[in-house]
Amino acid sequence: MDRLLANGTVNAAQSGEGSPLFLFHSLLSDRASFDAIVPALRGSFRAIVPELPGFGRSRAVEGGFAAVADRMAEAVRDAAGGAPAIVLGNGYGGFVALQMVIRHPKIASRLVLADCGAAFSEPGREAFRNMAKVSRAKGLEAITDVAMRRLFAPEFQERHPDLMQDRRAAFLRTDPDVFRAACEALAGLDLRTELVAVNVPVLVLVGEHDEATPPPMSHELAAGLPHAELKIIPGCAHVPQLQAPQQFLGALRGFLL
Repeated sequence: MDRLLANGTVNAAQSGEGSPLFLFHSLLSDRASFDAIVPALRGSFRAIVPELPGFGRSRAVEGGFAAVADRMAEAVRDAAGGAPAIVLGNGYGGFVALQMVIRHPKIASRLVLADCGAAFSEPGREAFRNMAKVSRAKGLEAITDVAMRRLFAPEFQERHPDLMQDRRAAFLRTDPDVFRAACEALAGLDLRTELVAVNVPVLVLVGEHDEATPPPMSHELAAGLPHAELKIIPGCAHVPQLQAPQQFLGALRGFLL
């Protein structure tokens, strides 16, 4: 069931009963990347899967990355009735969740950050600048292969042609202006000095073969957070909940489940 949050600006799917659990999707994917794990989660939680600002039917927001985080804080408060909620973010959604908790310290009771970090290396920043530049000149189609490689290893893509067709179509539905703004925001983001302000338990997850946000970023993130645990998910890349849902759910056990 879909519902509108934050004064009608954020569209979210909701299912299940219990404490609210928010799932924030990545930049190169959409909320369907959580479809394989929501059935297991909604047995214990009210799973709320929003489309981030500018994606799907959620309205874009002006004001940069901080404004995106503030909009999502509004949505979380709306759906959770003002009580602290559990938030899980993957990739870009992880960066949004982290920035949101830094800016709104009482918004979350615990946090799962899957395949993100606090800041990119210079090569990582340049990759985002290049994706923004090429997409501006030639459209999203010109970087679709690059985007898919950042999500999934080539061997996985070869073994799952139907899934890859679906994921390519999802990426091509992204608003190009929203995509470029997000690339530019991530290229300039550095939250390392602000991690000490995150005073809730955090589970940091990363796929062993993630090329978009490599494991060293998660090691640095976990080391900078006051209350963090790090788990590496073997054989996975940037969206482990889609690539290996049972492994991903297994990594949540003991922290959420």
